[in-house]
Amino acid sequence: MKKNIHPEYRPVVFRDASAGQSFLTNSTCTSSTTMTWEDGKEYPVIDVDVSSASHPFHTGRAAVRDAAGRVARFRQRYGRAGVLTA
Repeated sequence: MKKNIHPEYRPVVFRDASAGQSFLTNSTCTSSTTMTWEDGKEYPVIDVDVSSASHPFHTGRAAVRDAAGRVARFRQRYGRAGVLTA
C-alpha cells in the first residue's frame, strides 16, 4: 500500500441512543466527541440512528406482511400467473 494516503483504522465506539447500547469496533470514521470505555481508555464516539440493537429485523419487531393474500388478489384480478402473451 502507498504510505500516507489511507485513513487511520482504529477502535471507535458506535453509540445507539434509541437502544441505549454502545459497540466498540474498528473503523476509519472520525469524531471530535470521545468517551471512556469499560477498559478505561478514551475512544471517539459515533452516534448512529439505527443499529442491530434497535433495528426491527434484528429485534424481532418487524411487521409480517400478508404476501399470500396480495398474490391471491393479484391472480384473481389479472388471471393466472406465468401466462406469457406474445
